[in-house]
Amino acid sequence: MSVVLGYGESPGAARALRIAVEVAAAFDERLVLVYGAAAPGPSGEEYRSHYDAIREVGRTGLEHAVVEADRAGVPAIVEVIDEKPAQALIDAATRHAARVIVVGSWGESPIRGALLGSTPHKLLHMSSVPVLCVPPEE
Repeated sequence: MSVVLGYGESPGAARALRIAVEVAAAFDERLVLVYGAAAPGPSGEEYRSHYDAIREVGRTGLEHAVVEADRAGVPAIVEVIDEKPAQALIDAATRHAARVIVVGSWGESPIRGALLGSTPHKLLHMSSVPVLCVPPEE
């Protein structure tokens, strides 16, 4: 089994990373760090530059997460997946037989998440794997 973490540079990311590392260490499981890198729009002149930029942002953020996992002695792998974040996390959770998906929240209201389609909100409704939503630090 594994622990899947949706990681990016959001306000809740640092705390979500700490919690995911703690959970993976407690169960002696691998941490799968996932970044959903679907570029906006399926085509067009700017698509390639958006695609490359989004993937690079994801890889940079995930490098920090790998360092933190290494410090805690938790084995980690990185996946930058060309899908929207919620679907990328669900797919990774299926492939890696995840015990739980951990994702940081922005501390937004439930109504805003429902209307705008936040990743945590989507996961809570779409995932068959338990989802742990970690709020940002106070």
